[in-house]
Amino acid sequence: MARDPDLAAWLLARRRPIEAALRARRPERVAGAGTPEAEALRRFRSFAAHSLRRGRTPPPALDGLRVEPTRAEAVIEAWCEAAAGCAGPAAARVEAALTPLRRAFAADLRRTAPLRRRAGAPRSGRRAVRAAIDRVADAFLAVDTDTAAIEDANPAAGALLGLDRDSLLGLDLLSFVPPEEREAWWTQLAAAAEGAEPQRFCGTLSGGGGGAGVEATVTRYSTRGRTLALILARPAVPEARSAFQSRQVR
Repeated sequence: MARDPDLAAWLLARRRPIEAALRARRPERVAGAGTPEAEALRRFRSFAAHSLRRGRTPPPALDGLRVEPTRAEAVIEAWCEAAAGCAGPAAARVEAALTPLRRAFAADLRRTAPLRRRAGAPRSGRRAVRAAIDRVADAFLAVDTDTAAIEDANPAAGALLGLDRDSLLGLDLLSFVPPEEREAWWTQLAAAAEGAEPQRFCGTLSGGGGGAGVEATVTRYSTRGRTLALILARPAVPEARSAFQSRQVR
C-alpha cells in the first residue's frame, strides 16, 4: 500500500468530528465507553494510522481483545463511513484508503477469535489492567523496538508530549527526543529487543512546546512476533538526573 501520512494525521486530528458524525448518522453503531467494541475501534484507528504512515500493513494488535467480530466490524464500518462523510471532496480518497485496512483488520479479528477466546484472563481482568494504566500518574508508552513507533500510551503520556493518546499512536517516539539523545534512546530500545533486564535511565522528552527531563524504566514485552519496550517515565529530580549522567560518563 502507498504511504499517506497526511491522511493518517487527518484521521487522528478529526477523531472528535468523526465521532460526532457517527452519532448523528448511525447512533445504533456507537460503541459504549469501556466496551469491547470501543476498544476494537480504538485499536483499528491505531492500526489504520500506523499503516498509512508506514506504507505497509502490519498485523493488528489484538492481544487480550475479547469481542464478537460481527459487532466490532459493524462499529468499525460505520466509523469509516463517518470518516469519509467528514472528508468532503476527499471522501473517495478516504474510503479507498480505509476499505482495505478495514477488511484486513476484520479478517485478522475473525481468524484469531478462537485463539483469543481460549487465551488468558477474563475480559474484566484485562479491562481492569487497562484502566489501572490509564490512572497511573507516570507516563506509559509501549514502543515497537524495531521502528520506535508508539503502539500504546496512557493519558499521562499524552499530557507529557502535548497530544492526546490516540494522536500519539503510530508516531515515532524519537521525534519527541532531542537529536543529541536519540542514540541513547535507541540503545535502550535495542537492549529491550535483545532481552535485557529492565533498565532505568534518564533522558529528555519534548512536546507541547517544551522539553522535560524524565527518569524512565524500560521493560521488554513480546507479542505476536514483535517486541515492545514498555516505558514508564516520570519527571526526573535534578539529583537523580546528575547521578545517571555521571554514571554514563564513567
